[in-house]
Amino acid sequence: MTMLLVETTVGGEPPVDFRGDTAPLVYFMSFAAAERFGAQHELAQAASLLKRQLRIDLAPLLRFSSAEVEDAEDVEELERLWQDPGPLAETASRVADALRSHPRLRELVEPYPGLADRLDELAAIARWAAEQGARIRLTYLL
Repeated sequence: MTMLLVETTVGGEPPVDFRGDTAPLVYFMSFAAAERFGAQHELAQAASLLKRQLRIDLAPLLRFSSAEVEDAEDVEELERLWQDPGPLAETASRVADALRSHPRLRELVEPYPGLADRLDELAAIARWAAEQGARIRLTYLL
């Protein structure tokens, strides 16, 4: 089962958690990363619209990697993924709002139910981490 994993440097569990399947969020993040290479999938198109028309910086959502470690390079990559949670919270919140309010975005993400909700939940987790003075890391399992 595809899922997004969110870790913080606080230790322990945040008071907010995902209330549904995070696979659509992993798919969105993956196609948003592929968008710059010309991907034409509807989620890549959504990412393009968010970046180019709505001017939302998706970079904090693009800092993710597989949680599965196979070698020393993977360990180093995981260490590089730690980021400031503030910009991640802002980006996730802005993307969620745009997915709900923009007609074309609603159409593009309609096959991915719960995507905006998962982004709101990610934003809440990131805001909590920021309040704790922590860093945050996004990884996924397939």
